[in-house]
Amino acid sequence: MIRFVNVSKTYDNGATALLDVNINIKAGEFVFLVGPSGAGKTTIIKLLLKEIEPTTGNIFVNNKNVTSLKHKEIPYFRRNIGVVFQDFRLLPDRNVYDNIAFAMRVVGTSQREIRRRVPVLLSLINLSNKAYAYPNELSGGEQQRVVLARAIANNPPILIADEPTGNLDPDTGWEIVKLLGEINRRGTTVIMATHAKDIVDVMRRRVITLRKGKVISDQEKGMYLDDVK
Repeated sequence: MIRFVNVSKTYDNGATALLDVNINIKAGEFVFLVGPSGAGKTTIIKLLLKEIEPTTGNIFVNNKNVTSLKHKEIPYFRRNIGVVFQDFRLLPDRNVYDNIAFAMRVVGTSQREIRRRVPVLLSLINLSNKAYAYPNELSGGEQQRVVLARAIANNPPILIADEPTGNLDPDTGWEIVKLLGEINRRGTTVIMATHAKDIVDVMRRRVITLRKGKVISDQEKGMYLDDVK
């Protein structure tokens, strides 16, 4: 599903973020991206979202070369990827229902389908009773659950979670990870960038470890390597 082939990225200031990276992620996998700050995790995410271009190499998603996409094709390509950040990015003037529905309206989903699907998503994240609450009336964990529901509202085959537990207490963070696991069990490919060693070690999913722009380890049912904390 996702392939990085000899991908390197050097920014305009001369900093090399990735160096000859090769990654192959199959459909339906749950993959952790780990490593210290500056290791290259964020650069991989930005490349996948077509926010930046690789200096060399190619990136394939569903057998399509992302590096060759035309500018007008990018918005349609991004519909294949749901994204969750640690800072929520909910619309403050819209309630929970409308925050989730917004993602569906953007792609032209019918009102009938929105009315059918939003309650299903609210049930999944266990917030059916807060459909009409606003973001400032929710806890951090509840806000992140809404972000997750919005990210999968259009059934993207890929979900990227960039430090989704970074602003949450440990117990709430685990709730989010369990939700990610449930979304993965339903068939979505999940890529989670994280510094949370405890989560990585307990989950025992595939772990790709980065350091100084290089993949130094790729383990099935892996652990967070101590030397890259």
